[in-house]
Amino acid sequence: QLQLVESGGGLVQPGGSLRLSCTASGFTLDSYAIGWFRQAPGKEREGVSCINSSGSSTNYRDSVKGRFTISRDNAKNTVYLQMNSLKPEDTAVYYCAASDSAPESSSCHTPYDYWGQGTQVTVSS
Repeated sequence: QLQLVESGGGLVQPGGSLRLSCTASGFTLDSYAIGWFRQAPGKEREGVSCINSSGSSTNYRDSVKGRFTISRDNAKNTVYLQMNSLKPEDTAVYYCAASDSAPESSSCHTPYDYWGQGTQVTVSS
């Protein structure tokens, strides 16, 4: 059974940091592009950052560039999202997803077929 599990969410003050982890079970991530997506209440889900299967290419939405860093450790079957200088508008449920449609691509717009259950990130004072 293919499963993705996110962890690392929580409550943090503005300006703080969190590191999200996405770990796979039932399959190895090294053949998949991985994306981090988020959905805030009342808003549509949006792509935050995506990385190709080898880790050689990454993409970020403009609002997180310079603050968030995506990385992967295929030996640990895990992808990370380091989030620094967090803002209240970063508050959302964060999901990781895997795509084998175009594993060499770091686009967040290719089909992502496997999704985790999400982890809540709340940025508030």
